[in-house]
Order: sequence, then structure tokens, then C-alpha cells
Amino acid sequence: MLVSIITICYNRSQTISDCIQSVLQQDYPHIEYIVIDGNSNDGTAAIIQSFGDKITTYISEPDKGMYDAINKGLALATGNIVGLMHSDDVFYDTTVISKIVETFNRNPDTDAIYGDGIYVTNDDEGKIVRNRIGGEYDYKRLKKGWLPLHPTVYIKKSIIEKYGNYDLNFKIASDTEFLLRYLFKYKITVTYVNVYIVKMRMGGLSTSYKRAFEVLREDYKIYKYHKISGVKVVLQKKLLALKQYLK
Repeated sequence: MLVSIITICYNRSQTISDCIQSVLQQDYPHIEYIVIDGNSNDGTAAIIQSFGDKITTYISEPDKGMYDAINKGLALATGNIVGLMHSDDVFYDTTVISKIVETFNRNPDTDAIYGDGIYVTNDDEGKIVRNRIGGEYDYKRLKKGWLPLHPTVYIKKSIIEKYGNYDLNFKIASDTEFLLRYLFKYKITVTYVNVYIVKMRMGGLSTSYKRAFEVLREDYKIYKYHKISGVKVVLQKKLLALKQYLK
């Protein structure tokens, strides 16, 4: 089973090397690694190029934002399974992809799997800020603001070809629309794997607060778009996140 992993980036010279190495260090041998750079000007491109042919496909060119870049990666992916590794993040350990493939092999009828993740401080991967446990899948939870952590989701390429890419009408929360379309609208078959998939770095507080407000506003539009009570479900979603910070 070939697994396509897509990393998109722009001016991430401080983190891109760790990200790439965490992919290359996976113990699963059949990985197609695609890196899409948005024409960085801070040295990111040189770092990516230093890995040579260890990266299967590398493109550096202007794009229309992160979701446009992801869609470019999806168009290039040839694997049976597709997942994302964001340029600020790293895999939890070297066995993650092996466990994902094992889960698909045990559940041949599943369309996608998801797992757990942790948020860590930007300057210290060992300091956990938020523990994101996915939990067993329940369709009813979608109306209460629950969604799997986006970078832990791995989907069969055939399902992506069937239900489409990321919607570029949503600029900063298209991942929410993508997941709702697949899980809520089309009701794909999903399996939870009870392992940590990813460590996600968090930025400064001011940046986080500003982005949180922007995401909140776009989330509202997305839930209304899918005919789910916008205000109520978005507030429930944020309450779920707050509980994770407090644990």
C-alpha cells in the first residue's frame, strides 16, 4: 500500500527541516512524499532541496493560499492513501504510518482513519499545551461541533477523487468544510486509531487569538453552508477545545 504524504509551506525555514525529517524517518517503506512550496524567500527552498531525491516530488511556485497548495499536492498524489503533514509539525514517532497502514489493512472497508494529536509550545516540543484525543467515531457528534484533528486524518485517494478537493471559497478553515463534506454530507466510513499521530507547534498568543477569531467567523459560514445550526455548533466546538486546554 502506497501512502502519499503532502507538506505545503511558505517561509518556514525554522521548522521545515524537522518536518521533512519526521516523514523520512518513518519505518514504513512505501511512502510518496510531496512538498509544495509557495515560492518562499527565506531560505526554505534551499533546505528542501538539500534533501534531494529523498523527496518524491517538489514544487516551488506562487499559489492562492494553503488550500490551493494542498489541492496541487492532491493532484500529484498517486498513493492508495493520502495524508497531510503541515510544515510546522512532526510525526509523534517513527511508527505512525505503519500503524495507519495496519489499521487500513484490518479494516478494508473503511474510507478514512483518524487518531490523536498533541499541541506543543513553539519553542519546546516537550511542553504539551493541548491534548487532542479523537475518540471513537459517532456521527451524532458532528452536530455538536466535534471533528477529528485534521492532520491525523488519512483518506483513500479514490474517495478524494469521488468527493472533491478543498473548497477555495473558504480561505482559512476549508479543512472544516472538507471534513464536514466527507463525514456529514457523504457519510464516509471512518475508523479511529487510538494512537498519537502528530505533534503540532503553536505560535504566539496574539497570533493565536487573532486567528481563532477569524476561524470562528469562517466556521460559522461553513456550518450554515452545510445546514447545521451555525452559532450553536460553533460555540460547542470552541467549548470542546477549551476543555482540552484545561485538562
